[in-house]
Amino acid sequence: MTRPAEDTSFQHATAVIPRGVAHFHLSGPVATRDFAFLALPRFTLLAFSSAIEPLRIANQLTQQPLYRWRLVSMDGAPVESSAGVRIEVDQGLQPLGRETTAIVCSGTDASQAADRKVLGWLRDHARKGGGLGAICTGAYTLARAGLLGDDSPAVHWENRPAFRELFDVEPLQQIYVIGRKHFSCAGGEAGVDLMLALIAQDHGQKLADAVAEMCLHSRRREANATQKAAFPAPMAARHPAVARVIAAMKANIATPLDRDQLAGVFGRSPRHLERIFQSVLQETPKGHYLGLRLEEARNLLADTTLSILEVAIATGFNSRSSFSKAYRKRFGTSPARYR
Repeated sequence: MTRPAEDTSFQHATAVIPRGVAHFHLSGPVATRDFAFLALPRFTLLAFSSAIEPLRIANQLTQQPLYRWRLVSMDGAPVESSAGVRIEVDQGLQPLGRETTAIVCSGTDASQAADRKVLGWLRDHARKGGGLGAICTGAYTLARAGLLGDDSPAVHWENRPAFRELFDVEPLQQIYVIGRKHFSCAGGEAGVDLMLALIAQDHGQKLADAVAEMCLHSRRREANATQKAAFPAPMAARHPAVARVIAAMKANIATPLDRDQLAGVFGRSPRHLERIFQSVLQETPKGHYLGLRLEEARNLLADTTLSILEVAIATGFNSRSSFSKAYRKRFGTSPARYR
């Protein structure tokens, strides 16, 4: 919907639409859709720009203000990205119009990036019926504000273990999702795919395809595309039984399966499982399983405030000392020092 004429807060985004050689004719009247990108401290620059640029290109191709956006920070001051690049913003946490979609952009400091004022600002916007979105780890803030509802968000694969522990919600492995009350993407260049999907909803697939071509984004991905393969595709094709065992390991981090249970998944004897793992992965099943558990522990240490003992229990260790010993051996430092 087009905003009232007296609202000038979006003028910087639409006052000058750049011209290019490429053009896309969009027939009929169009409505302008408004976004407010909330950039939290240490937000991820790649995910942020991947979400904004398709909107700018849609405007450029059609020479019409299909999209407007403003940039928001917690205090109205410039905000620094995780790459150290600072951006100017248009406002602080002043109320948004109901027709504006607020998109939370976060990054490396996911779990505590937003303060109480931000959470209240988002709740107020949702109460008015305003739309919500999340880029990269922005879903952490929506979860803390209690705004996820029944929809699971897409969260970057590196942050999924912590998100699961903090909010007791299983985040999606796919690159983006457009839900009933909010949309989200896992970060990186997935912001391009998410915005292409929104552009297709608003103005048709042909315009979305034209924007993708301008982005040199030739392989446009659907929402259900997986972020990260659990194991390399050639290995899965050549050794499906090994792939099954690894999937079972990943699904049982807190309560690890024993040697005989893994052999049962494999479908052969424990000794045969040992030989095949050594041949394919150059390590034992036990060593590979331990590595998966310690990688998850490392993510939990970085992204949650769980105690070291709680992290140990969540990754299948029965004591803090055994966990610390294994962690130090693998990473060369203690869990406490890493944190």
